[in-house]
Amino acid sequence: MDDAAHILVVDDEAGILASLAKILEREGFRVSTTDNGAEALARVRAERVDLVLADIMMPKMNGIDLLRAVKTIAPATEVVMMTAFGSVENAVECMREGAYDFIAKPLRRAIVVRSVQRALERRALVHENQVLRAAVGAQKTDLVGQSLPWQRTLELVAQAAPSAATILLQGESGTGKELLAKEIHRLSPRAAGPFVAVNCAALPEGLLESELFGHERGAFTGAASRHEGRFERAHGGTLLLDEIGETSAAVQVRLLRVLQEGQIERVGGRETVAVDVRVIAATNRNLEEQVKAGAFREDLYYRLNVIQLPVPPLRARPGDVALLAAHFLRRYAEKNGKAVRGFSAAALKALDGYGWPGNVRELENAVERAVVLGRDEMIGLEDLPAAIVGADGGSTPEPRQAIAVPIGTPLAEVEELLIRETLKRTGGDKRLAAQLLGIHARTIQRKLGD
Repeated sequence: MDDAAHILVVDDEAGILASLAKILEREGFRVSTTDNGAEALARVRAERVDLVLADIMMPKMNGIDLLRAVKTIAPATEVVMMTAFGSVENAVECMREGAYDFIAKPLRRAIVVRSVQRALERRALVHENQVLRAAVGAQKTDLVGQSLPWQRTLELVAQAAPSAATILLQGESGTGKELLAKEIHRLSPRAAGPFVAVNCAALPEGLLESELFGHERGAFTGAASRHEGRFERAHGGTLLLDEIGETSAAVQVRLLRVLQEGQIERVGGRETVAVDVRVIAATNRNLEEQVKAGAFREDLYYRLNVIQLPVPPLRARPGDVALLAAHFLRRYAEKNGKAVRGFSAAALKALDGYGWPGNVRELENAVERAVVLGRDEMIGLEDLPAAIVGADGGSTPEPRQAIAVPIGTPLAEVEELLIRETLKRTGGDKRLAAQLLGIHARTIQRKLGD
């Protein structure tokens, strides 16, 4: 029972206190009771209370005043209100002050238990999102992740960075190779020098040579002046050759000379220029296989592959998806001025269950899209791309799951039970629940009295 949720029941009727305590203890909760708001507030101050179940009409301190006080001193504590004098005005006021739910007396066991369970599920979800935000904030870096494969990668980065050795980053597209290259530069003795990157796959051969080595005036049509290449710009610092496996044989020959002699010749020139550059190469290809196939120079491969640093794909980093998602959510919420606090349980499950063929870059794009297009403070399933929601292992709700309803149950209760169970399966996303049930979202609000 030490790990059981702690519920504090507050009502000035002894019979109701005893009945609710019995019901909730049978559900496995730890229950405390009191007949007045002042004592309830003292308990909330003194110990952890996960949920307060309070009557509105009480002497001295009424339930709404207690609700306001609880939310002031313990914002994470959920509050469910009860009253025999149910009205729309009371419900609206309770919800405005931060109550999770509003239950009318006479109390029905099933409704009380459902409301308490749903409130505690929301508390757990809020706590999970807070933990994710705290973990991301504690790292203070874009290299977010706590999985063992990722931590091993960062350890290799820290070990290799102080050396002068050439490093080959090998991993799938979108895994963060450029971020790791920047971290190597930051941790190296060259940190005060420039960090220059060039994507070798993004430029045609002639233009790539000019970008890497520079060119002299008149070297080709349009070359109106001398152009300084990336090697010269990176002098005293680090040059990242991204997608090195896409370079032509001619470019590979020139790269080999730079690595061997520390000198370049600009395109169209004869003068040699000394450059002091630490080279980091990155590729999503298997260069060893390219060497065997004759598509990549063997001598250049060994020059680049002094230290090989494999970069794990996101699917091989258990637990890091949620951390990265929280990191990107914070970034794009701030950038777009959106008050987005976190993810629904269903959304987190879908993100974690997806295979991420595009790796971290795909996750970043999905979260940015959800933040920009989402209309609520929590990102739900409906805010995620369809490929993620419908992926194997994701959290697409199962509309055919059966629920047992005793014969003779009033139709209104059956409707409410079906709606609440569907909401449970969708992680509280009313729009998705409405789609599954074939009704309008406003109908759910009306049926549940929200």
